[in-house]
Amino acid sequence: MSAAEKSFRFEQQVPLYDAAEVVVVGGGPAGTAAAISAARNGKRVVLLERSGQLGGMGTLGNVSVFMPVGNVTGIYREIIAEMLADYLPSQEDVSISPQYSPFLLRHYLNEKMKKEGVEVYFHVDFVGAVREEGRLRAVIVSSREGLRAFAAEQFIDCTGDARVAVECGVPYTTGREEDGLTQPMTLMFMMQDTGKPVTPMLPEGCEVYNDVSDLPQGRRLYWERNGDGMLLVNMTRVKGNGAKIADVSRAEREALKQVFSVAHYLQRNGFETYALSHVPGQIGVRETNQIQGLYTLTEDDVTSGRRFDDVVAQTNYEIDIHSPDGKKTTDERKVSGYDIPYRCMVPVGLDNLLVAGRAISATHVAMSSMRVQPTCYALGQAAGVAAALAIEENAAVADIPIPELHRRLRAQGVRLYGTHVSL
Repeated sequence: MSAAEKSFRFEQQVPLYDAAEVVVVGGGPAGTAAAISAARNGKRVVLLERSGQLGGMGTLGNVSVFMPVGNVTGIYREIIAEMLADYLPSQEDVSISPQYSPFLLRHYLNEKMKKEGVEVYFHVDFVGAVREEGRLRAVIVSSREGLRAFAAEQFIDCTGDARVAVECGVPYTTGREEDGLTQPMTLMFMMQDTGKPVTPMLPEGCEVYNDVSDLPQGRRLYWERNGDGMLLVNMTRVKGNGAKIADVSRAEREALKQVFSVAHYLQRNGFETYALSHVPGQIGVRETNQIQGLYTLTEDDVTSGRRFDDVVAQTNYEIDIHSPDGKKTTDERKVSGYDIPYRCMVPVGLDNLLVAGRAISATHVAMSSMRVQPTCYALGQAAGVAAALAIEENAAVADIPIPELHRRLRAQGVRLYGTHVSL
Protein backbone atom coordinates (compact mmCIF):
# COMPACT_ATOMS: atom_id res chain seq x y z
CA MET A 1 0.00 0.00 0.00
CA SER A 2 1.39 3.39 -1.02
CA ALA A 3 1.55 6.34 1.34
CA ALA A 4 -1.21 8.03 -0.64
CA GLU A 5 -3.52 5.05 -0.11
CA LYS A 6 -3.04 4.86 3.66
CA SER A 7 -5.46 6.51 6.05
CA PHE A 8 -5.12 7.32 9.73
CA ARG A 9 -7.71 7.60 12.44
CA PHE A 10 -7.37 10.85 14.35
CA GLU A 11 -9.50 11.77 17.36
CA GLN A 12 -9.21 14.87 19.48
CA GLN A 13 -11.37 16.88 21.83
CA VAL A 14 -11.80 20.27 20.12
CA PRO A 15 -12.56 23.34 22.25
CA LEU A 16 -15.57 25.46 21.33
CA TYR A 17 -14.24 28.89 20.37
CA ASP A 18 -17.51 30.69 19.59
CA ALA A 19 -21.20 30.08 18.93
CA ALA A 20 -23.65 32.10 16.88
CA GLU A 21 -27.07 31.78 15.33
CA VAL A 22 -25.54 31.69 11.82
CA VAL A 23 -22.03 30.60 10.87
CA VAL A 24 -20.85 31.40 7.34
CA VAL A 25 -17.79 29.51 6.09
CA GLY A 26 -15.90 31.42 3.40
CA GLY A 27 -15.57 35.19 2.98
CA GLY A 28 -15.87 35.58 -0.78
CA PRO A 29 -18.74 37.36 -2.58
CA ALA A 30 -21.34 34.81 -1.48
CA GLY A 31 -20.04 34.64 2.08
CA THR A 32 -19.85 38.38 2.67
CA ALA A 33 -23.35 38.92 1.25
CA ALA A 34 -24.73 36.01 3.30
CA ALA A 35 -23.23 37.40 6.49
CA ILE A 36 -24.60 40.90 5.86
CA SER A 37 -28.11 39.74 4.99
CA ALA A 38 -28.38 37.37 7.96
CA ALA A 39 -27.15 40.11 10.31
CA ARG A 40 -29.72 42.52 8.89
CA ASN A 41 -32.35 39.99 9.90
CA GLY A 42 -31.28 40.41 13.50
CA LYS A 43 -29.11 37.31 13.81
CA ARG A 44 -25.70 37.01 15.43
CA VAL A 45 -23.40 36.01 12.58
CA VAL A 46 -19.88 34.60 12.57
CA LEU A 47 -17.93 34.67 9.29
CA LEU A 48 -14.95 32.30 8.98
CA GLU A 49 -12.27 33.06 6.39
CA ARG A 50 -9.19 30.91 5.76
CA SER A 51 -7.04 33.79 4.48
CA GLY A 52 -6.36 37.25 5.86
CA GLN A 53 -8.85 39.11 3.67
CA LEU A 54 -12.44 39.07 2.50
CA GLY A 55 -13.54 39.24 -1.12
CA GLY A 56 -12.62 35.77 -2.37
CA MET A 57 -11.14 35.66 -5.85
CA GLY A 58 -11.98 39.36 -6.20
CA THR A 59 -9.17 40.19 -3.78
CA LEU A 60 -7.16 37.01 -3.22
CA GLY A 61 -6.98 36.16 -6.91
CA ASN A 62 -7.06 39.72 -8.29
CA VAL A 63 -10.20 39.00 -10.34
CA SER A 64 -10.88 42.70 -9.86
CA VAL A 65 -13.54 43.32 -12.48
CA PHE A 66 -17.27 42.70 -12.07
CA MET A 67 -18.73 40.89 -15.07
CA PRO A 68 -21.90 42.41 -16.55
CA VAL A 69 -25.19 40.87 -15.49
CA GLY A 70 -28.75 41.84 -16.24
CA ASN A 71 -30.04 42.34 -12.70
CA VAL A 72 -27.73 44.61 -10.71
CA THR A 73 -29.52 44.65 -7.39
CA GLY A 74 -29.38 44.18 -3.62
CA ILE A 75 -26.11 44.06 -1.72
CA TYR A 76 -24.07 43.85 -4.93
CA ARG A 77 -25.50 47.16 -6.14
CA GLU A 78 -24.91 48.64 -2.69
CA ILE A 79 -21.25 47.60 -2.74
CA ILE A 80 -20.66 49.18 -6.14
CA ALA A 81 -22.42 52.39 -5.16
CA GLU A 82 -20.49 52.71 -1.88
CA MET A 83 -17.05 51.33 -2.72
CA LEU A 84 -16.77 52.77 -6.20
CA ALA A 85 -18.29 56.16 -5.47
CA ASP A 86 -15.06 57.88 -6.55
CA TYR A 87 -15.04 56.00 -9.87
CA LEU A 88 -18.67 56.29 -10.92
CA PRO A 89 -20.05 59.73 -11.85
CA SER A 90 -23.68 58.83 -11.09
CA GLN A 91 -25.85 56.12 -9.56
CA GLU A 92 -27.03 55.18 -13.04
CA ASP A 93 -23.57 53.83 -13.80
CA VAL A 94 -23.83 50.98 -11.29
CA SER A 95 -25.24 48.82 -14.08
CA ILE A 96 -21.84 48.68 -15.74
CA SER A 97 -19.12 46.09 -15.08
CA PRO A 98 -16.46 48.18 -13.36
CA GLN A 99 -12.85 47.33 -12.81
CA TYR A 100 -11.89 48.08 -9.23
CA SER A 101 -8.97 48.05 -6.83
CA PRO A 102 -8.76 44.72 -4.96
CA PHE A 103 -7.03 46.56 -2.13
CA LEU A 104 -9.92 49.01 -1.82
CA LEU A 105 -12.46 46.15 -1.82
CA ARG A 106 -10.50 44.38 0.92
CA HIS A 107 -10.61 47.49 3.14
CA TYR A 108 -14.23 48.26 2.27
CA LEU A 109 -15.42 44.79 3.27
CA ASN A 110 -13.57 44.95 6.58
CA GLU A 111 -15.35 48.19 7.43
CA LYS A 112 -18.65 46.91 6.09
CA MET A 113 -18.61 43.86 8.37
CA LYS A 114 -17.84 46.02 11.40
CA LYS A 115 -20.73 48.33 10.52
CA GLU A 116 -23.13 45.39 10.04
CA GLY A 117 -22.14 43.73 13.31
CA VAL A 118 -20.67 40.58 11.75
CA GLU A 119 -17.92 38.84 13.74
CA VAL A 120 -15.13 37.96 11.29
CA TYR A 121 -12.38 35.47 12.09
CA PHE A 122 -9.39 35.32 9.73
CA HIS A 123 -6.85 32.52 9.25
CA VAL A 124 -9.36 29.82 10.20
CA ASP A 125 -9.44 27.02 7.63
CA PHE A 126 -12.37 24.58 7.64
CA VAL A 127 -11.22 21.01 8.32
CA GLY A 128 -14.24 19.09 9.63
CA ALA A 129 -17.83 19.02 10.77
CA VAL A 130 -19.85 17.69 13.69
CA ARG A 131 -23.10 16.21 12.42
CA GLU A 132 -25.93 14.64 14.42
CA GLU A 133 -29.31 13.33 13.23
CA GLY A 134 -29.41 15.17 9.93
CA ARG A 135 -28.18 18.46 11.35
CA LEU A 136 -24.83 20.16 11.40
CA ARG A 137 -23.90 21.08 14.97
CA ALA A 138 -20.48 22.65 14.56
CA VAL A 139 -17.64 23.19 12.12
CA ILE A 140 -14.00 22.55 13.00
CA VAL A 141 -11.29 24.89 11.80
CA SER A 142 -7.52 24.91 11.89
CA SER A 143 -6.39 28.17 13.47
CA ARG A 144 -3.32 29.88 14.85
CA GLU A 145 -4.38 28.38 18.21
CA GLY A 146 -4.88 24.84 16.89
CA LEU A 147 -8.19 23.12 16.14
CA ARG A 148 -11.25 25.06 17.29
CA ALA A 149 -15.02 24.55 16.94
CA PHE A 150 -17.75 27.03 15.97
CA ALA A 151 -21.35 26.09 16.73
CA ALA A 152 -24.55 27.52 15.24
CA GLU A 153 -28.20 26.87 14.49
CA GLN A 154 -27.72 27.45 10.77
CA PHE A 155 -24.65 27.15 8.53
CA ILE A 156 -23.89 28.53 5.08
CA ASP A 157 -21.14 26.95 2.97
CA CYS A 158 -19.52 29.64 0.83
CA THR A 159 -16.15 27.93 0.40
CA GLY A 160 -16.48 27.75 -3.39
CA ASP A 161 -15.59 24.05 -3.31
CA ALA A 162 -18.57 22.94 -1.18
CA ARG A 163 -16.05 21.88 1.44
CA VAL A 164 -18.55 21.79 4.32
CA ALA A 165 -21.25 20.01 2.33
CA VAL A 166 -18.86 17.39 0.97
CA GLU A 167 -17.43 16.76 4.46
CA CYS A 168 -20.99 16.18 5.67
CA GLY A 169 -21.57 13.53 2.99
CA VAL A 170 -23.63 15.57 0.53
CA PRO A 171 -23.37 13.99 -2.95
CA TYR A 172 -21.54 16.15 -5.49
CA THR A 173 -20.20 16.23 -9.01
CA THR A 174 -16.98 17.65 -10.40
CA GLY A 175 -16.44 19.21 -13.82
CA ARG A 176 -18.07 18.21 -17.06
CA GLU A 177 -20.26 15.15 -17.19
CA GLU A 178 -18.27 13.05 -19.68
CA ASP A 179 -14.87 13.09 -17.97
CA GLY A 180 -14.93 15.23 -14.80
CA LEU A 181 -12.50 17.79 -16.21
CA THR A 182 -12.91 21.33 -14.85
CA GLN A 183 -12.23 24.72 -16.37
CA PRO A 184 -8.57 25.71 -16.11
CA MET A 185 -7.14 28.10 -13.51
CA THR A 186 -5.83 31.61 -14.19
CA LEU A 187 -3.48 33.94 -12.31
CA MET A 188 -4.62 37.48 -13.12
CA PHE A 189 -2.07 40.24 -12.61
CA MET A 190 -1.59 43.98 -12.96
CA MET A 191 0.78 46.14 -14.97
CA GLN A 192 1.26 49.89 -14.49
CA ASP A 193 2.08 52.49 -17.13
CA THR A 194 5.29 54.18 -15.94
CA GLY A 195 5.31 56.73 -18.74
CA LYS A 196 8.77 55.69 -19.90
CA PRO A 197 10.23 52.66 -21.70
CA VAL A 198 10.59 49.57 -19.52
CA THR A 199 13.23 46.93 -20.13
CA PRO A 200 11.38 43.60 -20.60
CA MET A 201 12.35 41.08 -17.92
CA LEU A 202 12.10 37.32 -18.31
CA PRO A 203 13.34 35.10 -15.43
CA GLU A 204 15.09 31.83 -16.14
CA GLY A 205 12.75 28.97 -16.92
CA CYS A 206 10.02 31.14 -18.48
CA GLU A 207 8.98 30.82 -22.12
CA VAL A 208 9.23 33.54 -24.76
CA TYR A 209 5.88 34.29 -26.41
CA ASN A 210 6.33 35.89 -29.83
CA ASP A 211 2.84 35.66 -31.32
CA VAL A 212 -0.75 35.67 -30.05
CA SER A 213 -0.92 31.97 -30.88
CA ASP A 214 1.88 31.35 -28.36
CA LEU A 215 -0.14 32.82 -25.48
CA PRO A 216 -1.71 30.35 -22.98
CA GLN A 217 -5.24 31.41 -23.97
CA GLY A 218 -4.38 32.12 -27.60
CA ARG A 219 -5.73 35.65 -27.19
CA ARG A 220 -5.10 39.05 -25.60
CA LEU A 221 -7.54 39.80 -22.76
CA TYR A 222 -7.15 42.74 -20.41
CA TRP A 223 -8.92 45.78 -18.91
CA GLU A 224 -7.56 49.27 -18.27
CA ARG A 225 -9.30 51.14 -15.46
CA ASN A 226 -10.41 54.70 -16.18
CA GLY A 227 -7.36 55.56 -18.21
CA ASP A 228 -5.10 55.64 -15.15
CA GLY A 229 -2.60 53.27 -16.70
CA MET A 230 -3.50 50.28 -14.52
CA LEU A 231 -3.77 47.22 -16.74
CA LEU A 232 -5.58 44.13 -15.42
CA VAL A 233 -4.41 41.09 -17.39
CA ASN A 234 -6.32 37.81 -17.78
CA MET A 235 -4.06 35.83 -20.15
CA THR A 236 -2.64 32.89 -18.20
CA ARG A 237 -4.24 29.44 -18.20
CA VAL A 238 -3.34 26.20 -16.44
CA LYS A 239 -5.25 22.95 -16.85
CA GLY A 240 -6.39 21.22 -13.67
CA ASN A 241 -8.85 21.04 -10.79
CA GLY A 242 -8.32 23.71 -8.14
CA ALA A 243 -9.75 21.44 -5.44
CA LYS A 244 -7.01 18.84 -5.95
CA ILE A 245 -3.75 19.12 -4.00
CA ALA A 246 -1.45 18.09 -6.84
CA ASP A 247 -3.27 20.11 -9.51
CA VAL A 248 -3.36 23.41 -7.65
CA SER A 249 0.24 23.02 -6.45
CA ARG A 250 1.45 22.54 -10.02
CA ALA A 251 -0.79 25.36 -11.24
CA GLU A 252 0.65 27.89 -8.80
CA ARG A 253 4.16 27.26 -10.14
CA GLU A 254 3.21 27.16 -13.81
CA ALA A 255 0.93 30.20 -13.66
CA LEU A 256 3.62 32.39 -12.13
CA LYS A 257 5.98 31.50 -14.96
CA GLN A 258 3.21 32.39 -17.42
CA VAL A 259 2.75 35.77 -15.72
CA PHE A 260 6.37 36.71 -16.43
CA SER A 261 6.09 35.40 -20.00
CA VAL A 262 2.86 37.28 -20.74
CA ALA A 263 4.20 40.52 -19.23
CA HIS A 264 7.35 40.12 -21.31
CA TYR A 265 5.18 39.65 -24.43
CA LEU A 266 3.06 42.73 -23.68
CA GLN A 267 6.15 44.87 -23.02
CA ARG A 268 7.29 44.04 -26.55
CA ASN A 269 3.86 44.38 -28.18
CA GLY A 270 2.15 47.68 -27.44
CA PHE A 271 2.81 48.12 -23.74
CA GLU A 272 6.45 49.15 -23.85
CA THR A 273 6.05 51.54 -20.89
CA TYR A 274 4.24 49.11 -18.57
CA ALA A 275 5.90 47.41 -15.59
CA LEU A 276 4.64 44.34 -13.75
CA SER A 277 3.12 45.86 -10.59
CA HIS A 278 1.02 43.26 -8.77
CA VAL A 279 0.79 39.46 -8.77
CA PRO A 280 -1.78 38.05 -6.31
CA GLY A 281 -0.89 35.48 -3.68
CA GLN A 282 -2.91 32.67 -5.21
CA ILE A 283 -4.26 31.46 -8.51
CA GLY A 284 -7.88 32.02 -9.53
CA VAL A 285 -10.10 28.93 -9.66
CA ARG A 286 -13.16 28.87 -11.91
CA GLU A 287 -14.67 25.47 -11.18
CA THR A 288 -14.41 22.56 -8.76
CA ASN A 289 -17.38 20.86 -7.09
CA GLN A 290 -21.16 21.16 -7.48
CA ILE A 291 -23.45 19.83 -4.78
CA GLN A 292 -26.50 17.70 -5.43
CA GLY A 293 -29.35 19.98 -4.42
CA LEU A 294 -33.12 19.83 -4.51
CA TYR A 295 -32.88 21.20 -8.05
CA THR A 296 -30.00 21.21 -10.53
CA LEU A 297 -29.67 24.20 -12.84
CA THR A 298 -29.17 22.95 -16.41
CA GLU A 299 -27.89 24.23 -19.74
CA ASP A 300 -31.46 24.23 -21.02
CA ASP A 301 -32.57 26.41 -18.11
CA VAL A 302 -29.85 28.92 -19.02
CA THR A 303 -30.37 28.97 -22.79
CA SER A 304 -34.18 28.93 -22.67
CA GLY A 305 -34.43 31.72 -20.11
CA ARG A 306 -36.34 29.58 -17.62
CA ARG A 307 -38.24 31.21 -14.77
CA PHE A 308 -38.89 29.72 -11.32
CA ASP A 309 -41.33 30.53 -8.53
CA ASP A 310 -38.54 30.23 -5.95
CA VAL A 311 -36.12 32.50 -7.85
CA VAL A 312 -33.39 34.12 -5.73
CA ALA A 313 -30.97 35.40 -8.39
CA GLN A 314 -31.15 36.47 -12.03
CA THR A 315 -28.39 36.88 -14.59
CA ASN A 316 -27.77 37.15 -18.31
CA TYR A 317 -24.05 36.48 -18.11
CA GLU A 318 -23.00 34.36 -21.05
CA ILE A 319 -22.06 30.70 -21.08
CA ASP A 320 -18.31 31.05 -20.66
CA ILE A 321 -16.32 27.81 -20.64
CA HIS A 322 -12.53 28.01 -20.77
CA SER A 323 -11.51 24.71 -22.37
CA PRO A 324 -11.00 22.05 -19.65
CA ASP A 325 -8.84 19.82 -21.87
CA GLY A 326 -5.95 22.21 -22.42
CA LYS A 327 -7.01 23.74 -25.71
CA LYS A 328 -6.60 27.48 -26.31
CA THR A 329 -10.32 27.92 -26.84
CA THR A 330 -13.32 29.33 -24.96
CA ASP A 331 -16.97 28.35 -25.49
CA GLU A 332 -18.82 31.67 -25.35
CA ARG A 333 -22.57 31.83 -25.96
CA LYS A 334 -24.86 34.76 -25.25
CA VAL A 335 -27.98 34.19 -23.15
CA SER A 336 -30.99 36.47 -22.71
CA GLY A 337 -31.44 36.03 -18.96
CA TYR A 338 -32.73 33.37 -16.57
CA ASP A 339 -33.63 32.64 -12.95
CA ILE A 340 -31.68 30.63 -10.39
CA PRO A 341 -34.04 28.88 -7.95
CA TYR A 342 -33.55 28.72 -4.20
CA ARG A 343 -33.60 24.91 -4.35
CA CYS A 344 -30.18 24.90 -6.04
CA MET A 345 -28.68 26.06 -2.72
CA VAL A 346 -30.38 23.39 -0.60
CA PRO A 347 -28.24 20.22 -0.38
CA VAL A 348 -29.90 16.86 0.07
CA GLY A 349 -29.65 15.22 3.48
CA LEU A 350 -29.14 18.20 5.83
CA ASP A 351 -31.74 20.40 7.48
CA ASN A 352 -29.60 23.38 8.45
CA LEU A 353 -26.99 23.86 5.72
CA LEU A 354 -27.17 26.04 2.63
CA VAL A 355 -24.55 26.28 -0.13
CA ALA A 356 -24.10 29.63 -1.87
CA GLY A 357 -21.73 30.74 -4.61
CA ARG A 358 -20.32 28.80 -7.54
CA ALA A 359 -20.70 25.37 -5.83
CA ILE A 360 -24.53 25.32 -5.99
CA SER A 361 -26.35 22.48 -7.72
CA ALA A 362 -25.69 23.10 -11.41
CA THR A 363 -24.34 21.31 -14.45
CA HIS A 364 -20.92 22.10 -15.89
CA VAL A 365 -22.39 24.34 -18.62
CA ALA A 366 -24.89 26.13 -16.38
CA MET A 367 -22.21 26.75 -13.77
CA SER A 368 -20.02 28.49 -16.36
CA SER A 369 -22.66 31.22 -16.61
CA MET A 370 -23.68 31.60 -12.94
CA ARG A 371 -20.16 31.48 -11.44
CA VAL A 372 -19.30 35.19 -11.69
CA GLN A 373 -19.10 37.51 -8.69
CA PRO A 374 -22.36 39.51 -9.05
CA THR A 375 -24.41 36.31 -9.15
CA CYS A 376 -22.53 34.90 -6.16
CA TYR A 377 -23.33 38.05 -4.17
CA ALA A 378 -27.02 37.58 -5.02
CA LEU A 379 -27.00 33.91 -4.02
CA GLY A 380 -25.24 34.71 -0.76
CA GLN A 381 -27.72 37.42 0.11
CA ALA A 382 -30.61 35.00 -0.41
CA ALA A 383 -28.88 32.33 1.67
CA GLY A 384 -28.40 34.72 4.59
CA VAL A 385 -32.06 35.69 4.60
CA ALA A 386 -33.13 32.04 4.26
CA ALA A 387 -30.95 30.95 7.19
CA ALA A 388 -32.46 33.65 9.41
CA LEU A 389 -35.94 32.66 8.30
CA ALA A 390 -35.30 28.98 9.05
CA ILE A 391 -34.33 29.91 12.61
CA GLU A 392 -37.44 32.00 13.15
CA GLU A 393 -39.75 29.39 11.60
CA ASN A 394 -37.98 26.51 13.40
CA ALA A 395 -37.95 24.88 9.99
CA ALA A 396 -35.56 22.96 7.79
CA VAL A 397 -33.98 25.16 5.10
CA ALA A 398 -35.93 23.19 2.51
CA ASP A 399 -39.25 24.17 4.11
CA ILE A 400 -38.99 27.93 4.57
CA PRO A 401 -41.86 29.99 3.10
CA ILE A 402 -40.71 31.33 -0.26
CA PRO A 403 -43.13 34.32 -0.30
CA GLU A 404 -41.60 35.51 2.98
CA LEU A 405 -38.09 34.97 1.59
CA HIS A 406 -39.02 37.15 -1.37
CA ARG A 407 -40.55 39.80 0.89
CA ARG A 408 -37.41 40.06 3.00
CA LEU A 409 -35.15 40.19 -0.04
CA ARG A 410 -37.20 43.06 -1.37
CA ALA A 411 -36.83 44.83 1.98
CA GLN A 412 -33.06 44.51 1.48
CA GLY A 413 -33.20 46.18 -1.92
CA VAL A 414 -33.37 43.08 -4.11
CA ARG A 415 -35.50 43.38 -7.23
CA LEU A 416 -36.46 40.15 -8.97
CA TYR A 417 -38.26 40.71 -12.24
CA GLY A 418 -41.02 38.59 -13.75
CA THR A 419 -44.73 38.02 -13.29
CA HIS A 420 -44.08 34.70 -11.51
CA VAL A 421 -42.74 36.56 -8.48
CA SER A 422 -45.06 38.69 -6.37
CA LEU A 423 -42.63 41.12 -4.72
